[in-house]
Amino acid sequence: MNEKSMEIRTKAGNYFRQGFNCAESILKAFMDTHFTDMSPNTAKLATPFGGGLGRAGCVCGALAGSSMVIGLAKGRASADEDKDIAYSLSKEFQARFQDKFGTTCCRILNGTDFVSKEHLKRCLKITGTTGVLLSDFLQEKEIL
Repeated sequence: MNEKSMEIRTKAGNYFRQGFNCAESILKAFMDTHFTDMSPNTAKLATPFGGGLGRAGCVCGALAGSSMVIGLAKGRASADEDKDIAYSLSKEFQARFQDKFGTTCCRILNGTDFVSKEHLKRCLKITGTTGVLLSDFLQEKEIL
């Protein structure tokens, strides 16, 4: 693991420990390190994605936050711009996430009550690992 990936893991983990959810933690870690000109309010976009979309247990919030980071890096600001680059990167990263964790579904990844210590411990590990996975992926693609 390189220095930048370690920094992302540490920041994401620290945000999670402070009480931010997994999606917020991923987004905030990358805003701190790569998107420093973004308003802190941007991280509010990630709030509903925690717990697999509002604790519904669907798509892992760390994965959703990662897709937001990909969008910041390669998304579009106009409907005239190509969306396929961001789609392709998001799909490829989702496959890596699935390979690493075996699923993209929050309730399967964790399988415990959202407020239990076990859940928080597991999510902390998933959030930090996802930060490293995304950082390495974006570096490999020469995006960040």
